[in-house]
Amino acid sequence: MFCVECGKEEKIFRNGVCISCYLKNNSFTKGPEILDIYICPKCSSYKYKNTWMQGSFEKALKRQIKDNFQISSELKKVQIKTDCDEKGKNISCKVVISGYLEGHEISEKHSLTVRIRGVVCDICSKQFGGYFEATLQVRANKRKLTKEELETIRLNVENLVESIRAKGNRGLFITDIAEEHGGIDFYLSEKGSAYTIAKKIQEKFGGEIKQSSKNAGMKDSRQIFRMTRLIRLPAYRKEDFISLDNSYFYISSISGNKVHTFELSNWTERVFDGKDLQKASIIGGKELVKEMIFVSQSKDEMQVMDPKMYKTFEVRKPKNISFESKVVKIVKMEDKIFLFPEKNITNK
Repeated sequence: MFCVECGKEEKIFRNGVCISCYLKNNSFTKGPEILDIYICPKCSSYKYKNTWMQGSFEKALKRQIKDNFQISSELKKVQIKTDCDEKGKNISCKVVISGYLEGHEISEKHSLTVRIRGVVCDICSKQFGGYFEATLQVRANKRKLTKEELETIRLNVENLVESIRAKGNRGLFITDIAEEHGGIDFYLSEKGSAYTIAKKIQEKFGGEIKQSSKNAGMKDSRQIFRMTRLIRLPAYRKEDFISLDNSYFYISSISGNKVHTFELSNWTERVFDGKDLQKASIIGGKELVKEMIFVSQSKDEMQVMDPKMYKTFEVRKPKNISFESKVVKIVKMEDKIFLFPEKNITNK
């Protein structure tokens, strides 16, 4: 049949005209020439409807195009492509919207100016306003935290916050960090996440968690409470040497309330509950470990020499083992000398 518009012998699409002529006289997409996108200058999140979201400029633009452009329901498998000159606050873009009309692929082009509007988002507004819902306090029992512990705990908390944020909870942030009373305080924006972080810190460093709350006033006719979670780390630390019931132990690791140790007299591994070590005496840390020169050995004993004082010591073996290294490590505690557990040994 002949198209009444162009006169060509073509398949009639609609109203007596071919598909080419039909598309010349009909459009399926329509939108504004200017579009505003609100972006937070602090965190680069963008506002979509009443929600702040993170993502690329292209993703933000496509969302806005879908909401602000009229796209005919006749158009199927719609795709939106953008090509923008992302310079300045007024961005020139070419927008191509394509799809299928009864099996025919069509595309329509639009010129668009995107105006970037800088607005501080609700989360950044809270953060820079000093907002917090919970305080996470880390202290140690009967001692101050070392510089190494303070730095390690700070890094762990910061990494946990970033991990939770990366999973989509951008409402969590650290408002402030302060070293107080021999420990460290973290001011966090969310009570629930503060508890999650406290449990993770306890699992890694041991100790116990205590909780308290404080009235912080009213908001939207509701009573607001700020939560404090105190993690009280044990007096002992990983790599400490302790004595308990006339026995001596080396702490190899701490996991929650479980303390993994080696009994130095026989190198037996023992696991204690934290509460079982409340009466333990802390003798010292890894500074007690000294290197000695191996001299000789028998079945039950070995002879070592202090490389600085050239003094020889006899040390009882914890079990029937043979040393192969020229250098061995010992621990001297309360006039007692023990061989420090090593990996370079051969069991007999």
